[in-house]
Amino acid sequence: MHVAVARKSEVGPTKGTAASSSAVDAFTREVASLPPRTAGSGRGRLLFAMDATASREPTWDVASTQQGEMFVAASEIGGIDVRLAFYRGFDEFKVSRWTSDGRELARLMGAVRCLAGRTQIARVLRYAAEQRREGRLDAVVFVGDCCEEDVDEVGHEAGQLGLLGLPVFVFQEGDDRVASRLFPQIAKLTRGAYCKFDRSSPEQLRRLLGAVAAYAAGGRAALLKYGKEQGGAAALLTNQMK
Repeated sequence: MHVAVARKSEVGPTKGTAASSSAVDAFTREVASLPPRTAGSGRGRLLFAMDATASREPTWDVASTQQGEMFVAASEIGGIDVRLAFYRGFDEFKVSRWTSDGRELARLMGAVRCLAGRTQIARVLRYAAEQRREGRLDAVVFVGDCCEEDVDEVGHEAGQLGLLGLPVFVFQEGDDRVASRLFPQIAKLTRGAYCKFDRSSPEQLRRLLGAVAAYAAGGRAALLKYGKEQGGAAALLTNQMK
């Protein structure tokens, strides 16, 4: 990674509660405005895409332990199938098989070692577009902390997903300046949503991942139900839906 990226790994949990609440509140407003998911087979399909470069290793571990909420949130609606995608190292991009088991996804994530390399966000978005065109995808989660590629290319690929009606839910760790400008644009172009998080708030990430899964499985109505039952960050979603 570049020196700037190496420094990013030193970013610690410095955000206050008020700032965290504000970020979640903004995220809830965006998700609340999304159109209902198109009716399909009854099971949602979600691409869980993550930056697995070296600077992301600490938060990869956090996400590995929190992602099970996605399956819990979707189980009563009809469930979801999740496919893990990640990039790392030199031009390495991998995608897992579909799974409907949170423990299996955790096992797959636990087998991944983060390696130094450049970001491949545009590649993730292109892959998502291919899956969408085949009718196999309802939503995308992307978790990352920076962008080291052509931002115009990334924006173009995000725009293509917007035309395909595929929302991307972008979760940013840290305060990288390029990411802070680009990641909200990815969400806007795809009609998805954006939120920052940090390692000091794993519960926030867990609830937000569950909320996205609820949306993927059953649209805004399912998101509303999830928020009422779970409270906390998810309850803010409910408040925005009223």
